[in-house]
Amino acid sequence: MALLRITAGLATIVLLIAATAWLIPGRGGSQEIHPVTANPLDFTTPPPPAEIPRIDLLLRGPARAKAAATRVTPELQSALKTAGLHLGDPVFLRAFKEEKQLELWIRHRDHGKYQLFRIWPIASLSGTLGPKIAEGDGQVPEGFYHVPPSAMKPDSNFHLAFNIGYPNAYDRHHQRTGTFIMVHGSNVSIGCLAMTNPRIEEIYTLCAAAHKNGQPYFRIHLFPFRPTDSRLARESQNPWFPFWQNLKQGYDLFENSHIPPDANVKDGLYTFSTPPAP
Repeated sequence: MALLRITAGLATIVLLIAATAWLIPGRGGSQEIHPVTANPLDFTTPPPPAEIPRIDLLLRGPARAKAAATRVTPELQSALKTAGLHLGDPVFLRAFKEEKQLELWIRHRDHGKYQLFRIWPIASLSGTLGPKIAEGDGQVPEGFYHVPPSAMKPDSNFHLAFNIGYPNAYDRHHQRTGTFIMVHGSNVSIGCLAMTNPRIEEIYTLCAAAHKNGQPYFRIHLFPFRPTDSRLARESQNPWFPFWQNLKQGYDLFENSHIPPDANVKDGLYTFSTPPAP
C-alpha cells in the first residue's frame, strides 16, 4: 500500500511539472516573441527599438540629432543596401490615421520611382477621422503637406520632430486654424503624430539626410484611412465623404505612378499633377 502511495505521488509530481513547463522562461508559450518578421529580406518592418542612452536625451539641438544619426545609421544602411536604396536620396512620407501607420518611401536611383522602405506604427494620435478645423480641436490634419529643412526640430521637447506645415493653402482657403503640428518622439500627443523616441530617430535621420543631400522639401500626405474603393464606399454617408474623395485622387495618383504628385488648390479643391521621373 505504501509503495502505491509513493508511486501515485511521483506520478502527480510529474504531471504538475509537465503542466507548468510552459511557464518556465525559454519554454513553450512563454518565449518572448519580437514583433519582427522572420523573413530577413522584409526591410519594411523595423527591428525592435534600441534603448536610447539617458545622456543622449540630455543633448540639445544638432548634438542630439547627430547622436541619434550615429546610433541608427548602421542598421539603416544595412536595410537600405538590402532594398537597393541609399541614405540621402529623396524621401516621401504617408500616414494613415485609422491604421496608425507611417510609411517612408525613398526614390530609387535606377528608375526614379519611389520604393517603400519602412512602415512604423504610430504610437499615439488624438481625435477622430476627419480633418483638423481649428486650433485646440485635438484633430490630426488630413491633406498634402511638405517639410523644408527649416521645419526640422532637433531641439524639440519631444526628442526630435518636424513641422508638417499645417495650415497649407487648402486649409487657409477653408479658414482652418492651428499651429505646430508635428511628427515627433515620445508616445503621447494631441493633434500630432507621436512615434516614440527610438522610431523618430530613424525617421528624422532619413529625412535630414535627404535634406542634406539636396532635397529642398519632402512631402507628407495624411489620410483618415487607406482610401481604397471599398473602404471609401463605407463612408458614403459621412459628411467628410466629398473631402475624402478629393484626397483619394492624390492617393490614387501615387499608387499608380509611385511618384508623389504635386498638390495645388483651385476653387477650394485639391488639384494634382504628377511630375516626370528624373
